[in-house]
Amino acid sequence: MGGQGDVTVLGTVVSPFALRVRMALYLKGVGLRVPGANVFDKGELLVASNPVHKKVPVLIHGGKPVRESVAIVRYVDEFRSGAGFASILPADPYDRAVARFWAAYVDDKLVAAVLGILRAATEEERDEKVEAAHAVVAPMEEAFATCSKGKAFFSGGDSVGYLDLALGCHLFGLKRFGRCSA
Repeated sequence: MGGQGDVTVLGTVVSPFALRVRMALYLKGVGLRVPGANVFDKGELLVASNPVHKKVPVLIHGGKPVRESVAIVRYVDEFRSGAGFASILPADPYDRAVARFWAAYVDDKLVAAVLGILRAATEEERDEKVEAAHAVVAPMEEAFATCSKGKAFFSGGDSVGYLDLALGCHLFGLKRFGRCSA
């Protein structure tokens, strides 16, 4: 990721998963190009770069596509490692496994819970979805208390880590959740 012009991210401003990738690149000090994207028009570059799912985000580095936000974050962390670059993933294998577990939990459970609230058709359905979402959030709060070790970030340190990115890219949705559950 040496040159400024060799990193492109295909994504939209409304995609939290594309935001996750841009956040990881920012943490690693990588300049990038983000071409304009139309959510409804899949464009030739996107279809050619992600022919299976035809969705964002896609990182194109040196002409090679990397797909799916979690794979991209891991790729960026591994590619831009060494002296002068803080690791996004924890160094300890157990801590790395824990971070990956909770990141998957965020993407699978938390995102679904928040979308359920936003898609509720009636007040009664919304109340049910809010209660279910609280049950999903509670283990995350416990995980934060354990993983953060009293620090400001899930990583247990003074800087953003893998799980912070996984959750942080969804903050706009969680903010809506807070308004819905108040």
